Order: sequence, then structure tokens, then C-alpha cells
Amino acid sequence: MAEKEFKLPDVGEGVAEGELVNWLVAPGDTVTEDQPVAEVETDKALVEVPSPYNGTVKQLHVEEGQMVPVGDVIVTYDVPEAGDDVSDADASKAAADEAAEPAPESEPAADAGAATEAEPADEAPEPASGRVFAPPSARRLARELGVDIATVDGSGPGGRVTEGDVRAHAESGGAGDDGAGDAAESSGPKPIDIESTRSAVSKAGDAGTAGVGAVADDDAPSPTPSSVEAAGRDRTLAVPATRKAARDAGVDLNDVPTDETRDGEAFVTADQVTQYAQTVTEAKAAEAADTGATGGADETGASTADPDTAAGNGAAAGSREPESVPYRGVRRTIGEQMETSKYTAPHVTHHDTAVVDDLVDVRADLKERAAERDVRLSYMPFVMKALVAGLKEFPSLNSELREDDEEILLKKEYNLGIAVATDAGLMVPVVKHVDEKSILELAAEVNDLAARARDRKVSREEMQGGTFTITNFGAIGGEYATPIINYPETAIMGLGAIDERPVAEDGEVRAAHTLPLSLSIDHRVIDGAEAGQFTNFVMERLENPSLLLLE
Repeated sequence: MAEKEFKLPDVGEGVAEGELVNWLVAPGDTVTEDQPVAEVETDKALVEVPSPYNGTVKQLHVEEGQMVPVGDVIVTYDVPEAGDDVSDADASKAAADEAAEPAPESEPAADAGAATEAEPADEAPEPASGRVFAPPSARRLARELGVDIATVDGSGPGGRVTEGDVRAHAESGGAGDDGAGDAAESSGPKPIDIESTRSAVSKAGDAGTAGVGAVADDDAPSPTPSSVEAAGRDRTLAVPATRKAARDAGVDLNDVPTDETRDGEAFVTADQVTQYAQTVTEAKAAEAADTGATGGADETGASTADPDTAAGNGAAAGSREPESVPYRGVRRTIGEQMETSKYTAPHVTHHDTAVVDDLVDVRADLKERAAERDVRLSYMPFVMKALVAGLKEFPSLNSELREDDEEILLKKEYNLGIAVATDAGLMVPVVKHVDEKSILELAAEVNDLAARARDRKVSREEMQGGTFTITNFGAIGGEYATPIINYPETAIMGLGAIDERPVAEDGEVRAAHTLPLSLSIDHRVIDGAEAGQFTNFVMERLENPSLLLLE
């Protein structure tokens, strides 16, 4: 065996560092070439880093959440050399050693295939390593479908199990065949029983403060910190992410109750750590409530009758402490981009409102037909078509100012970025060549890009090459805003919510569907008058959608 170091590769053009968000392997795991071993967040993309070797993970050099410069060593592998002769006995020993190691966080202990991975069934031969090779997405799908992943035949490289293999196995009725489910139930790790866990630590709180899935016992005595029974083990197995969760929660891993074991040792999952920490916190809060039931003061001197100081999240004094949130990854990238845009391009925002009764009717007529083609039709494709018509008429809004060259580049491609709010921040996937696509094609592509952006599965390349951006703040109920230009573009259109509002026509006021528009421009390139003309041109096509047929 040879020891090989794996350095963080350049996972994106021009990227100097990335945040290691999640390890997909643990020391002792056997991996194959191209198998994802970690998730790294860089720029605006979350990417999987594949292994360059077939071998065994010897050491992880980076903690989850740590920023890692490109070129730093992140994993050390034990890799078989060309002349190595691995006997069956050696392979069996390696499999046994691997089974003794805790499973990686991306393969939860409740995985139905865990037992069969450690102890392959006689009628289902496994690779020499005793491990099923499958990406985390395939394992998640297997759990969702109730499929024992150890019984699935892999069609990928080296017998790797794909999502398609899992689905095919489930559709063929293979889930749970040959007693695999019984084996998993009898020998594999089991999910924690919330009620038994709460009994072990003395039931805490009432129905209003109970943890997820917990049921309060009205007849149980009020718990106190002294009634919380810690397991008090000398040794506990857990994956690195679970150990980090215990440190963050201030919990001793050896105190967390569990009925799961790995190779004869107690094994604890992140969920069990969370439940135990919550129960201890509830017990402390309940004791504070008991000692101050008459409105007196607790040890901190704060009134325990005050809901602000008797909150279910723990100590009264700590509840008012500020929380420090790391400024890095996607949030830092967004901040740097907004700063560059705001301090480089002088922004001016033009506001207007389109009366879109006809557009609402057209979309309602076409929505059902689009659904017949498995396409969810929103207003966005109509807006995109109207904007492209406007950009062709007013090319300065589809441009880029190149200051060093002292020129304005008028672009002939119409690639519209669609801002999507995600849990990680704002992402802007780009729909390319909008002028060459139909309404239904645009609808399908926008839906796909938005969904993958929210799941952090959109690629870096799919967020590049935009010439104009649309941001739909109306999706959360807004009307007008002053959107910041997606630099180096020169304009961005903000969409408010389409809703019924009062409109004055021919001396009368009626309720009409209106669409508020907010156009921000780079005033170095675009004049206010041109911005107004562009908006009017777009509004004309939104108010009379039949004009889009001419585009």
C-alpha cells in the first residue's frame, strides 16, 4: 500500500479557496475513483469533490465548515500499488475494519442497507471491500423508496449504484426481497425512539416546548437538571459531523442515550445529540419555571415569569446574547458583487405599472394546455419575451461598459439571468438565447433552473454569461424596489406582485390586474429618458400580449 495525499483541486474558474461544507466519507472508508468524498462551496456553487484514487481513506485533514485554499491537502489515502497482492483474507479483514468504523454523515445510521454492507448476505455477494458503492443521492432515494441498497445491482463504473438502478429495483418489486428488511431490522442500526429517550432523561416540558415528535406526559413530575440521566459511557462511536454537533451544543457525547451499536460499541447520531441537548435544555427551563412559579427571581436575578427569560431555548441570560454568523461562502460572494456594482455603477431606478388584465387571461387560457405537456406556466416567460423585444429596440440596455478600453459593448445575445432566493443566498442562473425559444420552452427551463438553484445543484457555468437580469421580489409580496445591477451588466428589471389594484380609466376607477415594474440602470451608459422609453415598450407588450406573436 502507498500513502497518497489529495489536495483541493480548482473546482471553479478563478477560485482561490472554498468552504468544506460536508464530508461524504470517514476514515477507514473504501472509495473508488470519481466517488464524491466532500461537498465544497465556492463562489455561488456547491460542488462535489471526487476521489482521484481507488483506496481507503486514512485521514481527513480539514474540519467541516473550514475555509480551504486550493492546493491544500484535504485527504490522505492508502492506495494499493501495482504489485500488491491482496488475498481474500486481507480483503475480509479490510471489510471488517471498515464495518467497525462509524458511517459517514451522508449515509445516516437508519440506512436500510447498513446491516448488509457490514455483513453481506450469503445470497447477495458483495465486492471484496464489503461496501456498496453509491453516491449520497442514490442512498437517499433508496431510503425514500424503502429499498435495501445492498440488493441493488449497480450499472455504473465499477458496479456503482445509480439513482436509475434504485428506481428500477423499486419498480421491479425488489424492495425488501430475500429478507433484507428483516436483516436490517435485526442487525442494523435503528432510528432513535423519541419516547424511550425522553424516558431515559426524564420527560421534560409540556406540549408547547416538546421536541419534534415528542409527546408530553401530563402525569409526569416536573423535570429538573438532576433528573436528566446521562448515559456516562467511557467510549462512543460517532462520525466527525456528529462530534462537531455535540461540541457546538455543549454536550458530552458519552452522555447521549442510544440503543445503536457498531462492532459492540455504542454509536450516536446527530439527531440523537440534538434530541438529548434539547431535552436537557427543556429540563433546565422547567426547573427555572418551577423555582420562579410565583414570579420570583432565579439565579440570574431575572424574573422567571418573564417569557423572554424563560424561553425554551435555554438559559435566560444567554437568550439576549448576539449570535455570530460567519460571513463567507455564498453570502460573502453576494456582498462583494453588490459592493462592486453599487460603488462602480451610478444607479438610477425607474418605476412604472403595467395593466395586465389581458396577460392574466392569456396565461389562464394556456396554463391547462401547458400542464398537459408537463410544464408549469408562470408569467415569467411572457415577461422575458417582452424584455427581449425591448432589448432589441434599445440595445444599450443589453450592454457592458469596458472602461479600460473606453468602449460600450452592445451585445447581440439575449441571455437573461433569473434571480432565485435560496437558503444559501441569492443565485442567478442564466437562460441562454431567450430570443430563440418558445414560451413553453422558457417556462420549462426557468422551472428547472430555479429548482436546481434552490437545491444547490446548478453549475457555475449555468450562472455565467448573462446580459440582463430579472428579479421577482413580487414572489414574496413586494411591489416596488431599487434592485442592484448584476455588474458588469448595465440594467436589471424588478417585478412586483401581479394583483388587483385601483386603476382610473375614462374618469372611472376600476379594479384591474397590475404589474409594478422597477428598472435600475447604469447611468453612465443609459439615460433616464431611454430607460422610460424601454419600460413603455415592454409594458405595451405585457398589456397587449398578442404583440408577442410578432417577436
